[in-house]
Amino acid sequence: MTDRVVLDGESLSVADVVAVARDDAPVSVADDARAAIRESRARVDDVLESDEAVYGVNTGFGDLVDTRVPREQVDELQANLLRSHAAGAGRDLDREEVRAMLVSRANALAKGYSGVREVVVDHLVALLEEGVHPVVRSRGSLGASGDLAPLAHLSLVLVGEGEARVDGVDGVLAGDEALAAAGVDPLTLRAKEGLALINGTQLSVGLAALAVHDAERVLRAADAAGALTTEVTMGTTAACDPAIQSVRPHAGQAASARNVKRLTDGSEIVESHRNCDRVQDAYSIRCLPQVHGAVRDAVTHLRDAVAVELNSATDNPLVFPPGHVDRRTSGTGHADVVSGGNFHGEPLALRLDYVTSALTELAAIAERRVDRLLNPHVQEDHLPPFLTPESGVQSGYMIAQYTAAALVNECRATGRASTDNTPVSGNQEDHVSMSATAAYATRRTVERVRTVVAIELLCAAQAAEFVDEDLAHGVGTGATYEAVREVVPPLSTDRPPHPDVEAVDALVETGVLDRAIGDALDDAGVVETRSGALE
Repeated sequence: MTDRVVLDGESLSVADVVAVARDDAPVSVADDARAAIRESRARVDDVLESDEAVYGVNTGFGDLVDTRVPREQVDELQANLLRSHAAGAGRDLDREEVRAMLVSRANALAKGYSGVREVVVDHLVALLEEGVHPVVRSRGSLGASGDLAPLAHLSLVLVGEGEARVDGVDGVLAGDEALAAAGVDPLTLRAKEGLALINGTQLSVGLAALAVHDAERVLRAADAAGALTTEVTMGTTAACDPAIQSVRPHAGQAASARNVKRLTDGSEIVESHRNCDRVQDAYSIRCLPQVHGAVRDAVTHLRDAVAVELNSATDNPLVFPPGHVDRRTSGTGHADVVSGGNFHGEPLALRLDYVTSALTELAAIAERRVDRLLNPHVQEDHLPPFLTPESGVQSGYMIAQYTAAALVNECRATGRASTDNTPVSGNQEDHVSMSATAAYATRRTVERVRTVVAIELLCAAQAAEFVDEDLAHGVGTGATYEAVREVVPPLSTDRPPHPDVEAVDALVETGVLDRAIGDALDDAGVVETRSGALE
């Protein structure tokens, strides 16, 4: 059983989000977080009693900020907020995307700066635990004022409105029917709670967390693919020598170089041509540590932002204990309820765009290695054109490279979301981040790059069929080859390549390749790292 994820507003990790989103890890709220939630709510109640105007508590929203809401309509205001903001469009988010939103929103509220009651957080957790997944329209977020429209769709189900899918129940249910099927009572929202539910970056950060996890898996697979290509093209691993990395000590570069050395450890194929006439390999092989490493550093940069964002209070206004805020900027004498901009997704948007560009380069270098495996004008003498034993009458994996090239083009055509801006809400919200758009682009790019890497793995394994069978692969490259051969037989005559590509893609996506390499390196006594056998 997957370990329980305990929400405390401080320690939610990328791995936790993945565990909840994909593996249905159980979720609960820490006792300390519950105390912080109660204290924060008490301060909101004090504001209500004071009857002072406080944004999000007893005023309108956006350009209606100066409109005062009577006390008897404060609760109605919160429900109306969810209804009016559920204006999304596009496809429905899939199950894992919705679960990533739910767990990250619950954790942000559990931090204790949002002024909601415990029951609100408990209801978010109940949706996860009971398998109730709101129907969330994917489009509508600008990544500022939070992911408003998607979070409104998500939150409507808490009050028995909107729509949801329930595990074990066919079709889409009305919100109240979904809650009833799961044995959960609908909420009646109180002051501040509707705004707290929708004012945050939880779509952006939830998608970003999934993207980080998947990108890191693709990076490890790319190192494995590159190592196997190096081996079967009679390349050298000299460029991965630690001495070279030590005089240009970028962390990602060193990690990819170490990975290639681990993967090729014990390779008789590499040893067989160590003293050949060729001094240097082509850039796509020789510069693997530098290119793969730069992509690693970009993904790490995003991971750092996601780690912070998952454990941040991102709604507005925020509720602080007395004395924590300069009274000259505070709006009330009873509690420090302060309006700010923590909902703005720029810290994620910029890094998501950066990672999208970086992953595109990973696809580009992998596609160039595919060409070196297939192209009769540049490949080694022992490899037949397009890796088929009867080239001419057969085309082998020729068109697989076309697919790789098309995917690289799609990656390159992905626009930069964070540099766009469309003012909204009567120009009150005059600069937005488009962080959700950037997150969608990153996830699409991860999928495309994974397929390009799968094509390289497929072609490198086929090239291995033409290497002297008396020469052993390295520990890791051998495991990589065997993992591919578990799902794809050698190509002896033409067949549609798309099932082969899909099968190898699934090896990477599901982590099967990761585990196969890890087990092999572990059995061989190759030192493991904190991320498994490969970094």
